[in-house]
Amino acid sequence: MPPVDLSPLRAQRPHRADAARNFDALLAAARDVFTEYGADAPMDEIARRADVSIATLYRNFPTREQMLENVYITEVEAVCRFAEDAAQLGPREGITSWLRRFVEYVATKRAVATGIDRDSDAYRACTQALYEAGGPLLERAQRAGLMRGDVDIDDVMRFVMAYTVVNFASPEQRGRMLEVAFDGLAATSRQAASLTATRQPAAR
Repeated sequence: MPPVDLSPLRAQRPHRADAARNFDALLAAARDVFTEYGADAPMDEIARRADVSIATLYRNFPTREQMLENVYITEVEAVCRFAEDAAQLGPREGITSWLRRFVEYVATKRAVATGIDRDSDAYRACTQALYEAGGPLLERAQRAGLMRGDVDIDDVMRFVMAYTVVNFASPEQRGRMLEVAFDGLAATSRQAASLTATRQPAAR
């Protein structure tokens, strides 16, 4: 299945070089400002940090919702692209490294993620894109007998999402607790043996 193409949902990046620079600067500033202030962050602060006028901001992103959605889409695309690097790792390392990247994104950009309308086309498409990025990594680990087979990518992503709302003492502590969670997702010896048995050719 081809990955979900999120580009039609993004605001159009201008072709003119100076306008394109302003567009990129606004997205970068919005990512930082929303992270610091939350989804209700002042739009003039975004314009100030991007070193553009408020008129330029609204010309590119007419509403706060559009600005939030574009930041969200950009961040989700980065998480999805990371799946390509994760696929080069071993089966367990691949899915766990991708889940760590997903948790890191949600934990640090929670204001953006929670500010999106859950009924919007952008949110639904981004959710599907994340499932299609992480799903094959989980299935590969399951086929290798390294992850329990009675969960799917929706189960696993909801499970690790809990680690984005806990007030950990440090990112290192979050990392340790995630490792505990990954141990809980590991296939038991009985599950691994069952999977191996299903692969054996029938006796003739």
